[in-house]
Amino acid sequence: MDYQYLEDFHPGQVFESAPITVTEAEIIEFAEKYDAQPMHVDPVAAQGITGGLIASGWHTAALTMNRFITAGFYNPAPGALGLGCESLKWPKPVRPGDALRLRLEVLSVRPSARRPGSGVVTNRFTTLNQHNDIVQEMVSSVMIARRNA
Repeated sequence: MDYQYLEDFHPGQVFESAPITVTEAEIIEFAEKYDAQPMHVDPVAAQGITGGLIASGWHTAALTMNRFITAGFYNPAPGALGLGCESLKWPKPVRPGDALRLRLEVLSVRPSARRPGSGVVTNRFTTLNQHNDIVQEMVSSVMIARRNA
């Protein structure tokens, strides 16, 4: 795949990834290492808290990043740099067996005022499960090189 530059992105573009299935073992393993709350690591305790085991939101964010990087629709030129999130929400929990896919929509594209060789792309990342429920929604921006800079 050829590298993508600022000029290759346009507001309204939509990309979608293939799904990835989340297992109970993966949920527990991630949580034991990074977010060891009972609803993420103990299926019995989780019954009384969230009606069953759920993935950490940070696990959902990591799976979203996996879909973003491995889906094949994003290959920025070297030097691309994430600038942070404007919003991050987890409206529904991720449960064992859920198949997650990413829908990415380009919201805006603008040249950088401070770095003439780069620009900023702002995207909405919507992570959906197999029932089309939104399990994560994030708006974030990335600095990407311009083609002829």
